[in-house]
Amino acid sequence: MKQNDCRDVCDTIATISPYIRFVGVIGESGELLAYKRRQDLVPLLNEKNTQYQFSHIAIKTDLEGFFDKNLGEIEFVWEERKKVQTISFAIKKQRVWISIDKKVIRSEMLRIIDACLPIVKKYS
Repeated sequence: MKQNDCRDVCDTIATISPYIRFVGVIGESGELLAYKRRQDLVPLLNEKNTQYQFSHIAIKTDLEGFFDKNLGEIEFVWEERKKVQTISFAIKKQRVWISIDKKVIRSEMLRIIDACLPIVKKYS
């Protein structure tokens, strides 16, 4: 994906819900290609831990590729953590990683996922 496309993805997804904290496009080496953060937000991860998180996503993406032939490619991954919920989507070798407020009801999470899928498919 080109840099402008990465920014467009972040900007478009960030407008889906006021509960979205952060949207980032992560390259295959774990580098942050573009991002959009909610303005009133205090990040949960410092810069070093953010880089570790993105590197982890890149490594996991690479490993998941081994199972694509048998299980099919991953469409999205939804994680519920104690302080935040995250969703990630694959666009070729890149990942769109989204963090969402913890106290969002499940129907809103599903609405966010359903709204993200056509955006991700457009760039896949």
